[in-house]
Amino acid sequence: MAHPKTVDNLNEVQLMKTAIAAAYEAGKAIMEVYESGDFDSVLKSDLSPLTKADKVSHDIISTMLALTRIPMLSEEDSEMVYEKRRNWNRFWLVDPLDGTKEFLNRNGEFTVNIALIEGNRPSMGVILVPGTNTLYFGGQQLGSHRIGDLSLIQNAMHDFDSLLSSAKALPYHTSRSTVTAVASRSHLNSDTSSFLDSLKEIHGEIDVISKGSSLKLCLVAEGAADVYPRMAPTMEWDIAAGDAIASAAGCSVIEHATGQPLQYNKEQLLNPHFVVYGKGFYEG
Repeated sequence: MAHPKTVDNLNEVQLMKTAIAAAYEAGKAIMEVYESGDFDSVLKSDLSPLTKADKVSHDIISTMLALTRIPMLSEEDSEMVYEKRRNWNRFWLVDPLDGTKEFLNRNGEFTVNIALIEGNRPSMGVILVPGTNTLYFGGQQLGSHRIGDLSLIQNAMHDFDSLLSSAKALPYHTSRSTVTAVASRSHLNSDTSSFLDSLKEIHGEIDVISKGSSLKLCLVAEGAADVYPRMAPTMEWDIAAGDAIASAAGCSVIEHATGQPLQYNKEQLLNPHFVVYGKGFYEG
């Protein structure tokens, strides 16, 4: 698939460039903390961990996205009252460090997630994997793309045509003969196991890949996996960027109970159980 050299919606390109630059700078700061080993970890009220890396990433992203004059909701200011954000038709939704447990376990499976929400749905998303310098980005006009080693094209960070020409369009994995599911490394519960069993009844033996953070959505967007069932709690900022990237790659990201697309900027920011189906895998 050829990459477009220009995009009609220049506003989307400008916003995407800003989001990519913010993720990239945040990723560099995260890796400085990661390599120092000084995580300064504490537990938040919900008993999830918070590190120095979460804080520095949030500060960098909020500063850089403020240039767009679009409001931002981040995991680190998640207690913002609904009355303040209920009328936002367009806003950034950010997880400065998705997979903090993976970060603390030093397995590299953590990400920076930035999504633009418009009309209660993600219209674009950026996911950076700082440990491998891998970048995923996607939008309604741009389609979805992956750059396997961002360090090779640092000088092209602000040249979007060069960025696109260096990227692979998603999905690009097409040669698998066995149905592949991706599951959470930390939340493989009985509901998820039941879903996987139902797949086996239809398709026979299936392969299961375990991954942390939003990498699970990225694998489906790539075509490296056919389905990702999430039958455990997640928050909107955990998956919004991955939803945008997967959807722009032709995947279906749907509420498990209703089959409808997920909605964002709800009064309660907890997601329902959902399933991500790869392009052409979900028949509705």
